[in-house]
Amino acid sequence: MSVAIQQSNEAPAPPRTARVLITDDQTLFRSGLARLLDIDARVSVVGEAVDGLEAIKLSQSLKPDVVLMDIKMPNLDGIEATRRIVAENPKVKVLMLTTFEADNHVIQALKAGASGYVLKDSQPGAIVSSILAVVAGERVMAGAVANRVLEMLTGATTPKEFYDGLTAREVEILKMLATGMANKQIAYRLKISEKTVRNHVSNMYEKLDIYDRAQAVLYAVRKGLVEI
Repeated sequence: MSVAIQQSNEAPAPPRTARVLITDDQTLFRSGLARLLDIDARVSVVGEAVDGLEAIKLSQSLKPDVVLMDIKMPNLDGIEATRRIVAENPKVKVLMLTTFEADNHVIQALKAGASGYVLKDSQPGAIVSSILAVVAGERVMAGAVANRVLEMLTGATTPKEFYDGLTAREVEILKMLATGMANKQIAYRLKISEKTVRNHVSNMYEKLDIYDRAQAVLYAVRKGLVEI
């Protein structure tokens, strides 16, 4: 007994275009990347954001599949923006954009929910491949960034490298500041003068580009130095 098999003449549906939101405070880079990505039919740039706050707003309204997210931006940085976007809609994938192969914020971004890292100087085709990979549920990371993660996890990275140039003493004082200790208490605990503590704090603020204790606490929390 033979069974006739009816063949369909319909072509398979083409894969859906990945919708991308680009977030970067540098207009020239952001618009240039948008033009390069739009050349590839597999992705569609649906919007551009100048900082983390706008990225959150546009993610809500545009519902992109992937957000390409710069790290250091005014108003709200990429790490906190990633945390909020992923918390609100876990289906949105975030790929961090960085110009530095040894970026100090790798672990924080991954903890915030980022699906990976790509270098800004990557070829457009490599960025597209990374976008499609995270849409498919994979994690992607540039080789140099992956090496950075391994260094941090294995302890090969020194505190000075990981904490944005802070010395071991400055990291120690930062921990105490973040727990609410006053300069006088820190001086007593470390057996140094209060003036020396103030000098360390001043140097720390300059290195981290912050201006008050509240920002120092936020930095310490992001780096995992203290828990709240």
